[in-house]
Amino acid sequence: MKKSQLLETIQDMPEEFSIDELMEKLLILQKIEEGQQQIRDGNFFSEEEAKLKLEKWLK
Repeated sequence: MKKSQLLETIQDMPEEFSIDELMEKLLILQKIEEGQQQIRDGNFFSEEEAKLKLEKWLK
């Protein structure tokens, strides 16, 4: 995460917030970044592949 993203996130928070609320928001942003990087790297399943995996897990 870049410092600018952190500052923007803090600016978007209400005037008063808890550290837990900030941490939750930062973790969500980090997970989104990780997912976007996985897509750029080609590490993902197609919709059909995901459906097949879910079928196996849900049986």
